[in-house]
Amino acid sequence: MPESENATAPAPFSINDSPIARELADLTSRRKALDAIDVEFTGATRVFTVSNQKGGVGKTTTTVNLAAALASLGARVLVIDLDPQGNASTALGVPHSADIPSVYDVLIDEFPLADIVQVSPESPNLLCAPSTIHLAGAEIELVSQVAREHRLRTALDDFLATTSERIDIVLIDCPPSLGLLTINAFTAASELLIPIQCEYYALEGLSQLLGSVRMIQKHLNPRLHLSTILLTMYDGRTRLAQQVADEVRQHFPREVLRTVIPRSVRVSEAPSFGQTVIAYDGQSAGAVSYREAAVELVQRAQRAPANEENS
Repeated sequence: MPESENATAPAPFSINDSPIARELADLTSRRKALDAIDVEFTGATRVFTVSNQKGGVGKTTTTVNLAAALASLGARVLVIDLDPQGNASTALGVPHSADIPSVYDVLIDEFPLADIVQVSPESPNLLCAPSTIHLAGAEIELVSQVAREHRLRTALDDFLATTSERIDIVLIDCPPSLGLLTINAFTAASELLIPIQCEYYALEGLSQLLGSVRMIQKHLNPRLHLSTILLTMYDGRTRLAQQVADEVRQHFPREVLRTVIPRSVRVSEAPSFGQTVIAYDGQSAGAVSYREAAVELVQRAQRAPANEENS
């Protein structure tokens, strides 16, 4: 073979230059960065409703994994499962059979919230007000109740005022609809967190959701504001995911977190074991991303002016 051909021969392939190797190195670097971060929770309780009327966007997954990630940072977190399917209760390992006192009893029979709150086996900092199948009929039963839109807010305010333990974050997991259960969540919260799937039709129904929020602000809860959007099910290999992310950031530059949640087998598997991905595989890419989102959620609030509200 001529010497000139040897000179242009490609360099031997190195496994250290492969996409998988680069991905693992990046994940290791992110883990180390997270381990070095120290955040404090000393302010007032923040109450989020996690809502998106479009199903399958990772709403419950986001609720429970953010809650677990925040708890791992030292926050004391309460998850209120307002979805009759009870998936958040399942993921947190909290019993929610038909005979368990639940959010239904709080909304319909005015049980104190403290009587139904359970501690998740994952962490003493992680609490859950479970949902049961009875909640499926609550939409109809609430119609005839006095102050039907404010019943969750009243119960939550009483709980926060009387509990001896501090609560740093409350996350309310809503059903994928705009009925009375979701209205109760909007009325009880001061911040709205919307998970948006990085796929086609990602923004479908969002204008209707934000229109409902404006109605809630006008008539029931002027404190409510859209503070956070989290991009979920992100696949960086596809141009579509990148385009959706860019479009959402263009429309909501202040609200979208820098962190995106990737599609992850570990995230999908965790609920079947009654765990969040933080407990199931805390070193996985999905767990690391939710931990990063939790840190960003806290740090953004610390940097923002005390009276700033996003509209």
